[in-house]
Amino acid sequence: MLTKQDETQLAEKGITCADLEKQLSNFKTGFPFLKLDSAATINNGIQKLSQNNVNNLITEWGNYLKTEHNIVKFVPASGAASRMFKDLFVFLDAEYNTPTTAFEVAFFNNITQFAFYEALNKQCLTNEGQDIATLIQDNQYKAVVANLLKDKGLNYGHLPKGLLFFHRYTNEIRTAMEEHLVEAAQYTATKGTAKVHFTVSHEHINLFKTAVAHSVNKYEKAYNIKYAIDFSEQKPSTDTIAANTDNTPFREEDGSLVFRPGGHGALIQNLNELNADVVFIKNIDNVVPDHIKQETITWKKAIAGYLVSVQKKTFEYIRILKSEAYNAADLNEIGNFIEQTLCCKHPNISALSTQELAQYFLNKLNRPIRVCGMVKNSGEPGGGPFFAYNPDGTISLQILESSQIDKNNVEALRMFKEGTHFNPVDLVCGIKDYEGKTFNLPDFVDPQTGFISNKSKNGKELKALELPGLWNGAMSNWNTIFIEVPAITFNPVKTVNDLLRTEHQPANA
Repeated sequence: MLTKQDETQLAEKGITCADLEKQLSNFKTGFPFLKLDSAATINNGIQKLSQNNVNNLITEWGNYLKTEHNIVKFVPASGAASRMFKDLFVFLDAEYNTPTTAFEVAFFNNITQFAFYEALNKQCLTNEGQDIATLIQDNQYKAVVANLLKDKGLNYGHLPKGLLFFHRYTNEIRTAMEEHLVEAAQYTATKGTAKVHFTVSHEHINLFKTAVAHSVNKYEKAYNIKYAIDFSEQKPSTDTIAANTDNTPFREEDGSLVFRPGGHGALIQNLNELNADVVFIKNIDNVVPDHIKQETITWKKAIAGYLVSVQKKTFEYIRILKSEAYNAADLNEIGNFIEQTLCCKHPNISALSTQELAQYFLNKLNRPIRVCGMVKNSGEPGGGPFFAYNPDGTISLQILESSQIDKNNVEALRMFKEGTHFNPVDLVCGIKDYEGKTFNLPDFVDPQTGFISNKSKNGKELKALELPGLWNGAMSNWNTIFIEVPAITFNPVKTVNDLLRTEHQPANA
C-alpha cells in the first residue's frame, strides 16, 4: 500500500504507480532466460573482413562524411573510478602497512609508470612534506595511497573514471575523456566539426564540463576542427525500486522508498534524444595512446562504412516494399539480404503468402541498425554474440550476458561455452529510418531481458532490478551485424594496474 510520501517521491522521479507495480511484479516472477539457437562464430553470424573489404569500407565512410549527415560519438562516462581502486581501498583498511598482495606489490613496484605519478608526487610533497620515494623508503605506503584516493589529495577514489590521467606523452598527460576527443576528431568529424556526447552522473557533471572546456581548444588546434560537445545525465525516471527478500519495497529508516540506478540500459533514453544519423558507442575506459590508436581508427571507419552501406540497401528495399511494385525476384533478393546480411531467420517462411512475406520483410527492415565489433574470446569479462529466439519465433543475432542463460539447461550452457567471441562495446548505430525520421528507440527494447541481483544497504540484504542492458535487451529488436575486430582495439581499464599494461604505456616505455 503506497503512502502519500511514496506518491510524492514517485512523482519527483517521474515514475508512475503502474511502473512501480510492474517492477515489484518483476521481483516476484523474475525474468525468463533467453532461448539460444547457437553461438555466433566466424562465417556463422560473425563476418571476417579482408583487407580489401576494409579499404573499400573506409572509402565508403569517407564519402559519407562529406555529405549532410549528423554523426555523434556517444560515450557512457557516468562510472565512478572507485571500482578501479577497490584493491587499494582494501589496502588502506588492512591491518598490515606494507604491500602484501600481488596487486599491491605490482602497484608500488611500478608506481613511476602511472601517468598520474607526477601529480601524485606533488600532492605528497604538499600534504606530507615528503615525495613518494621518501614515503616508500619510510614504509609510509598508506600515505601515498591516501593522497591518491582521498579528497586531501587527487581524490581519484571519488572522481569519474573519465577525468583520471590515463596516458603520458612527451609534452602532455591525457585523461580518458581527452583520448575520446582525439579519437572523435579522426573518424567522426564532418564539415569540420566533431560531435561528442558524454553521459555523466549528476554529481560529476560540472567537473566534466569544466575539464572539457579546459581541453577542447588544444585539440581543436591540433586537429584543425571544431568540437560540439554536450552532456546528459541518467534520468531519475529510469531508477528502479529496491526490494526486500520477500519482494516488498525496501525502505529507509524514515520510511522512504529506496531506488537504485537502473544500469546502463537506462541510457537508451539518453540515446533516444540524440539528433543523429550515425552514432558511435564506446565505453569511457577503452582508449589507447596515439602510437597504437591507428588500428582503432581504421576499424571504427570500417564498421561505420559497413553500417552506411547496409543502411543504404535497407532503405532501398523498404521503398520497393512500400511501393508494392515488387515481383518474386525482388522478394527473393530481399529475403536473402535479411537472412544472410542481417542474419535473421524465419523458421516457417515458406508458409507465408506473398502479402504476408512482404509485410514480414518490411517489419524486419524498418528498424534501427547496429554494427558491432566482436573480439576473439581471451578470458575478458563481457557479453557474447549468439543467435537467439525472438518473441515472434524468429531467430536473430543478440549480445547476451551470462545472467541471461539458464545454467541448469545443459544444452544452453554448452552453446554458451562454445562462444568464440565477446562484446567489447564497439558499436556504430543507425537510428533514423528511410525517411530520415528518428526511431523511438524504447519501442525496440525487450522488457523481458532485465535481471535481478542481490545487494545490501546499511547491513540489510536487498534485491536490485537492472533494466535491459544498453547493448543487450535495450537493443534486442534492432537489426544486428557482427564483425570481428582485432583485440588491440579493446583495452579497457577496470583496475588501476591495467594502466601498467604495455598498451597504456608510452611508445618508448
